[in-house]
Order: sequence, then C-alpha cells, then structure tokens
Amino acid sequence: MPGTFEFLDHPGPIPFAHRGGAGGSAPENSMAAFQRAIDLGYRYLETDAHATADGVVVAFHDHTLDRVTDSTGTIARLPYTQVARARIGGTEPIPRLEDVLGSFPQARVNIDLKDAPVIGPLAQVLHRTKAWNRVCITSFSTRRLAQMRARLPLFTDQEVCMALGPRGVMALRAKSYGGPTAKLVRLASTGVACAQVPYGLGRLPFVTESFIAQAHTLGLQVHAWTVNRRDEMERLLDLGIDGIMTDDLITLRDVFTARGLWPRPGRSVTVNADR
Repeated sequence: MPGTFEFLDHPGPIPFAHRGGAGGSAPENSMAAFQRAIDLGYRYLETDAHATADGVVVAFHDHTLDRVTDSTGTIARLPYTQVARARIGGTEPIPRLEDVLGSFPQARVNIDLKDAPVIGPLAQVLHRTKAWNRVCITSFSTRRLAQMRARLPLFTDQEVCMALGPRGVMALRAKSYGGPTAKLVRLASTGVACAQVPYGLGRLPFVTESFIAQAHTLGLQVHAWTVNRRDEMERLLDLGIDGIMTDDLITLRDVFTARGLWPRPGRSVTVNADR
C-alpha cells in the first residue's frame, strides 16, 4: 500500500487550480495566474514542466511556444534566453518552475512531466528548492514516470508523491470491472499514491463509483481533470472524489463552499522543507 504523503494531507477533497486557472483573467501557467489562484484561496496549483535546450525547467504546457505565446519554436531546442523573451498571451513571461516553487512556498504543486529531457533538470530543481514533500509528479508517459522514479534516489532519500501512469490507470479501470489487482499493488509499492484521470471520455463518465472504490481499496486517491462544469463537479463530489482540477476557479470554489469543503480563511498549507 502507498505510504503517507504530506502532499495529500488535506481535509477533504483537494481543489486544484489547473495551469493556475486556465479559464481566468490571467494567461495559463503564468505567475499572474498562479497568484490569482492563491489570492482566491487555492493552495494546490497544477502545472507542466519542460526543459529548455540548456536545461532550465519552465512551467509550460505545450512542446512549442506557438499556441499561447507571441513566439514560435520547440522549447527543448531553444536556449532559455530565447524562451524567456516569449510572452504568454502577448503579456506574461514564461515562469521557471523554480520561481513558482519559490514564490509560493505555502502552495503544493502538481507537476506534469511533458518530455523526457526535463526529468534530470526537474530532479535538480526539487533538490535545490527542497520541495520533495510538496509536489506530486505525474505524466502521460509510463516510461517517463519510471525514469523519474529511478532518478529521484540520486537526489533524495525521501519518498515523493507520484501518480499512476497511463498503464496503471487502465489497470485500475480494468480492476473496477473485475480485472486483476497484482500490477496495481506493485505500482502502489513504488511511491504511487494517486490516480489522476479525465472525469469522462466524450459523453461517457470515466470516473465511476466502482473506479473510486477500487482505488480506495488500494490506498490510492483519485483526482479528476479538467472539470469546468458545475454538474460534473457535483457528480464527482457525490461519488467521493479526492480532488478536482479546474480552469474555472470561481465555480469550483463556489461548489466547495456550498458543501462546507472550502478551507477556512487564513488556513495555510504548512510545509517543512527540511523534512
């Protein structure tokens, strides 16, 4: 069974600001977006990680600059000096992940590994910031997650919260329909502590009562993304979801508040960086 991770120590379901709140007034994955989320009372930020050609880790979703900035090019092929000149939405610089961790020391940060070259530099960033216990690492690549797990012991003897990769998620889904458990038990023993999954596939729900129940049987939390509709937020909370990632920070906060789930004003996430 998974160990206890400080990242997941939260009273009730976790509200995550997806890319800092991609549907808000500030551009996604910008310091302005993260600050807005914090100002609204969010203490869990979700972001993405890429490494530039010279090994600087940036909080950015796409492989290229083209979609959301005023520049073009593949991040992994560009030096940081060039990436730093790009502006998200034409106004906001692309933040270094190290600056996100340093600027919001009371926040916990969910980090999606977007490319293999970021694995080594990310481990170094976590080492410099001593942020092991306030991050959770996830990826759409099972291989990248395995490589990250292998790299972490070179930098720390602490267990780092990690999410299931795609193979683990599908094994969990199969188990929710009566499939085998052995593979999931092996994954859970390697520091995997949660399943971060889409709330639905097209019009069909991905997260079901049996999916959550099987995850909980294995000691795994379930976090759903990216949930922007109030009715889906309500459905997932009724099912017993452990976390919801959203672009619509106001609506999720309203739903949590109406159910008495929103953290009390003034409550902060306490992190011991030396743990």
